Amino acid sequence: MIIIAGTIDFKDNETRDLAVDQSRALQEATRRDEAGCEAYYFGPDPFDGHRIQVYELWADEPSLDAHFQHRNYRSMLALLSELGIVATTTAKFRCDLSEPVYDETFTPRADFFTSQNAE
Repeated sequence: MIIIAGTIDFKDNETRDLAVDQSRALQEATRRDEAGCEAYYFGPDPFDGHRIQVYELWADEPSLDAHFQHRNYRSMLALLSELGIVATTTAKFRCDLSEPVYDETFTPRADFFTSQNAE
């Protein structure tokens, strides 16, 4: 799995809200049309009126690479650039192990506790 997380800042709240609204169809198309896309979310930050929070989840490197070649990606980039990005920070994270946050007693756990980690 690959997680992309980050932020995109715009000049004001109105521009940020316009970006969220106008990108909705592209977010849906990416989720629906692109193999390996598990999540694709560009949403308003509830504490910063100029900021969008970015969260993407991809199955693997080939699916992410295909996304970067896809018209949905190019269209999203063009839309957000046209609206005037002030700043952006994004990073990708490769996840080699995942498991639930909560154990069988519904206790949140910071450690990795399932049998897949016992190897």
